[in-house]
Amino acid sequence: MAKVALLIGISEYQEPTLAPLPKAVEDVEAMRRVLENPEMGDFDSVTVLKNPQRQELEREIYNLYANRQKDDLVLLYFSGHGVTVENGDFYFSTCETQKNQNKLLPFTAVAATSVHKLMNESKSKRRVVILDCCFSGAFAKGLTAKDSGTIDLQQQLGGEGTAILTASTSTQYAFASDDLDLSIYTQYLVEGIEKGAADKDGDGLIAVDELHDYTKTKVQEASPAMTPEFYPFKDGFRIFLAKSPKDDPKLKYRKEVERRIYRGKFSIPARRLLNSLRLQLQLDADVVDAIEAEVKKPYLEYQRKLEEYAATLVETVEIEPTLSERTLNDLRDYQQHLGLRDEDVAPIKKRIIGQNQFEFEIVKVDAKGQIINRSQGRAEYFAEDLGNGVILDMVAIPGGTFLMGSPESEEGRSDSESPQHNVAVPPFFMGKFPVTQAQWQAVAALDKVNIDLDSDPSLFKGANRPVECVSWDDAVEFCVRLSKKTGKIYRLPSEAEWEYACRAGTTTPFYFGETITTDLANYNGNHTYDSAPKGEFREQTTEVGKFPANPFGLYDMCGNVWEWCQDEWHNNYNNAPTDGSAWLTKASGSRICLRGGSWYNDPKYCRFASRNYNFRAERNIYGTIGFRVVCGVGRTL
Repeated sequence: MAKVALLIGISEYQEPTLAPLPKAVEDVEAMRRVLENPEMGDFDSVTVLKNPQRQELEREIYNLYANRQKDDLVLLYFSGHGVTVENGDFYFSTCETQKNQNKLLPFTAVAATSVHKLMNESKSKRRVVILDCCFSGAFAKGLTAKDSGTIDLQQQLGGEGTAILTASTSTQYAFASDDLDLSIYTQYLVEGIEKGAADKDGDGLIAVDELHDYTKTKVQEASPAMTPEFYPFKDGFRIFLAKSPKDDPKLKYRKEVERRIYRGKFSIPARRLLNSLRLQLQLDADVVDAIEAEVKKPYLEYQRKLEEYAATLVETVEIEPTLSERTLNDLRDYQQHLGLRDEDVAPIKKRIIGQNQFEFEIVKVDAKGQIINRSQGRAEYFAEDLGNGVILDMVAIPGGTFLMGSPESEEGRSDSESPQHNVAVPPFFMGKFPVTQAQWQAVAALDKVNIDLDSDPSLFKGANRPVECVSWDDAVEFCVRLSKKTGKIYRLPSEAEWEYACRAGTTTPFYFGETITTDLANYNGNHTYDSAPKGEFREQTTEVGKFPANPFGLYDMCGNVWEWCQDEWHNNYNNAPTDGSAWLTKASGSRICLRGGSWYNDPKYCRFASRNYNFRAERNIYGTIGFRVVCGVGRTL
C-alpha cells in the first residue's frame, strides 16, 4: 500500500492569450507541504513538476498511474490554465501550449481523454484528481468507472473508486486573489488539510468529500461566482486523503467559530458562548484571535471585492454618466475577474447608477450540442426581500405574441402539444430561478393562510437547490403567503406564460438551439436528443443558476425540476385561451399542468413545448417537482 502524488504547476506560458499564473508554482509547493507532512497527508512519494513541456508532463502522468498496486492511493493535482475546445473536451495546458486562429493545437497540450485512459488502465483502485483551473469540470466528461474487483479495504485509505475535485464547472473560470498567497481554490484546500478544518465528522481522517465540502464553502464565501464541483465514481467519495488531529482544542474552537459566524460577525449570544469555550479549552487570547481572523478571511475578501467593484463603478460613471455597450461589457468582465455574481453587484449598480439590471451569458449550440456562439444578455428585475438575507429576484418579461405548441416534425413531441396556435402574452415578472429551499423556508415561516406548509419538504437538501416534494396546493399557499407579506399579487404562471418565457423569442426545441447537453441543463444524460452525445446523469437536483440562462435571463427552465403551472390539464389545445391566461374550468380539476422536465427525465421532456401533469395534492416523493412564481406588472393587492 502506497500513497503517491504528482503535483503540476504551470505559471509561465509562451502563448500570448494565456496569461501568466505566478501563483501556480506556489500552489504546488503548498500542496507538497501538507501531503508530505507525516501528521497530515503522510504521502510516500510526492513528485512536483513546475512549468513542464508537454512530453515531460505526459511522461510523468504515465509514471504516476503505471506500475501501481491495487491498494495504492494515487493523486494527480494540477494548477494552471485548463483549456476546452469546441466539442467541450478538456486539455491540460503546458508552458508550450499554443493556439492558431483561436483553436488549440492538441500536440502542445495534454488531452483529458489520454489521462482517462491511463487512469482506467491503472491497477490502483483509489484515484483522486484535483484540478485548480478554468473549465476544470469538463475533465470529468467521458470518464467511466471500472469494476473495482474484490480487495480488502484499508482503513487508512477508505473507499475505492475515483474522485475528481474541480475549482469550477465545465463553463466557469477559476479565480485568483491579490490578497491570498495561493489561488483561491488551493488556498482553502491547503487550509482544510493543514488546520484539520475539513474533518467534518471529527474522526481524525479527512475524506475527499469532506475536503470538497469545506473548500467549496470557503471559496464561495470569498468568490461567489466560482462553483467548485465534485465528481465521485463508485465509492471514491470516501477515499481518505489526510489525517487531522483528534481532540485538538484549537480545532474544536475553530469548528465552533465556523458554526457560529454569520456574514463575518457573531451575535452577542454567540460571542459569549465562544468566550466560555475559550476558557474551557484554556486557549490564549492571541490564539483565539488568530483562529477567528482566519475564519473571517473569506468573507472579508468578498467584502473587499464588493468595495473594489463599487469604487470602480463610481469612477466609471463620473467619466461616462450614460454607460455605453462597450463599457458595460468591460464592467461585466471586471465583475467576472473579481469572481462576483450578478446578484452580488446588483445592489451596488442600483445604488450608483439607479439601474436594476443584471447581465448573463447566452449559449447557442449546433445539432451535435457543440457551442457555436456565446453572447451577453441583459434584463431588468426587482428584488423581493424575504428576510434574513433571502432574496427573490423577479425578472421582467416583455409582452409579445408567440406560436405555442410544437410542429409535427419536432422530435419527441406528443399530440398534447397540438394544435399550434398564436398567443398574445401581456408583460409580467417571473422568478429568475425555481423557488429555492431558502426562499421556501422564509415564506413557510409566515403566518398560515389556508393550509400548513412543511418548512423542509425537499428530498435533496440545499439552501440554493430548488424546493421539491411540494404539491400544487402547497405552491399556491406559498404564493398567497408571499402576496400577503409583500402587497403584490404572486401566483403560479399560466402554461402560456411559462412557454413564452421559456422560449424567450426562440423557435428551436430548446433555448440553446436544436438540442441540449448535460453541460447546459440537469437531466438524464443516459439519453440523447437529436445528434447530441450522451452526458452525465446526476441523479439529483443541482443548485439553481448553475447552467446558462435563456435570452430573457431565466435559469433552469429546462430540467432540474418540473414546475407547476396554474392550468388544469387538457389533452390538447383545442379551444385553449389565446390571451396568455390560465386555462381553468368552473369545476376545479384534480390534474394540474407541469412544465420543463427534471433531473430524472429524458431530454425530450425538457423541450419548450413538452407538457406533463400531476395530481394537485400529490407531493411526488422522488424530488422531481418544484415551481417558480410570477407577478403581474404594476399589480398590487
